[in-house]
Amino acid sequence: MTMFGLTEAVVAPLVRAVIPDNGLDADAAVLRSPDRDEIADRFARATWTGIAEPGDRVAGVLVRVLGAAPALTAVVDAWPVEKLAERLADRAADRAADRAAVADSVAPSSVSTDDLAAALARWRPRVVSATALTSLTQAQRYGVRLVRPGDAGWPTGVDDLGDHAPIALWMRGRETTLETHASSISLVGARAATNYGEHVTMEASAGLVDRGYTIVSGAAYGVDGMAHRAALASSGETIAVLAGGVDRFYPSGHDALLARIVESGAVVSELPCGSSPTKWRFLQRNRIIAAMSGATIVLEAGWRSGSLNTAGHAAALGRPLGAVPGPVTSAASAGCHRLIREFDAVCVTSAEEMAELAPLESQLHSEPDTATAGEAHSRRGRRSDGDRPSAEQTRVLDAVTSRSPRTVDDIAARSGLAVDTVRGVLGTLDLEGVVRRVERGWVR
Repeated sequence: MTMFGLTEAVVAPLVRAVIPDNGLDADAAVLRSPDRDEIADRFARATWTGIAEPGDRVAGVLVRVLGAAPALTAVVDAWPVEKLAERLADRAADRAADRAAVADSVAPSSVSTDDLAAALARWRPRVVSATALTSLTQAQRYGVRLVRPGDAGWPTGVDDLGDHAPIALWMRGRETTLETHASSISLVGARAATNYGEHVTMEASAGLVDRGYTIVSGAAYGVDGMAHRAALASSGETIAVLAGGVDRFYPSGHDALLARIVESGAVVSELPCGSSPTKWRFLQRNRIIAAMSGATIVLEAGWRSGSLNTAGHAAALGRPLGAVPGPVTSAASAGCHRLIREFDAVCVTSAEEMAELAPLESQLHSEPDTATAGEAHSRRGRRSDGDRPSAEQTRVLDAVTSRSPRTVDDIAARSGLAVDTVRGVLGTLDLEGVVRRVERGWVR
């Protein structure tokens, strides 16, 4: 059996090394030796995390309908768009005809041939077997595990993201911590937190841990870092969700903190080892923080803080959303006041009030209320983005530096976009004076 042009003898040992042991002792782990189908599925999911950018809808549909391994085979073997669309339609029809035999009850969205063509074009620069092997080798070196749907540690709340749900998650740390996701609350806020913001965060995190909650955050400076530190100081469970590979901690100033979380908590990402954090990936990371938590609390945030993005995801998913008020004269709390006024966030001032948003005895991951989610989308639609770059422009800018010129193909591989799309975006950015073309490529 070959996978991605690689023999089973090469792939199997690397895949076995990243399978969660779910607390089994060595003898039991040996008895639980995975079969070929499981190895193929796990390897394919590991590879997909490096081919498709986080939240890629088309990749999500392909993996859910065809299966991770068959979908990867179709991409590696360069199936024509028409053949892939036909296979997708046939499998979707089979699933619709026999819903009772399908584990996930949410029907995937339809994918047009144009969607498939665009997706194949943006994935093609990343279809390199050596990259997949390098990621798995690095994962084995750092003791990283690959968690997939159905595993004990899989945070089932992320399934509410539908076609935008992660294909798999890379985890470093204690698997038992990841299994506490059902009793988690996310605490997020400004990187440039004030003394007030850090104090409120410390009290909230410690208070929630004392009540049996797991704290989820993004390991950034400011509020995120304080949320993790307070949870650890209170001997509680905490999960850090990163925007890059779990083998390279970011920010570097939190190396020691993240190392402590690995020892007594969990660090997770949907990106393979070796992946760099980018602005686009931070925005996508936020949806994981919101989805895997029973509620999201914004403790301090400026008017355009990135934590408002996490709040938007929580509102869209129908998750309870809370915000801590601050002084009306403080720009650092303007975002929290905005959430309370425009997003109907609940005003919370203590750990007790935060816990009321996601009681431990409730069913945390029930179907989101359609009306609530719809109202949240409506409110989000009234927000003005001003002159912010588009999603594609953000991804291209993340892949271009001011120091080293990069070719269009290199930028396409780094951004996860099709080469033709990259050319068009670069042209627009060039006209705006944001990037320029030099002899060896493109620079900011």
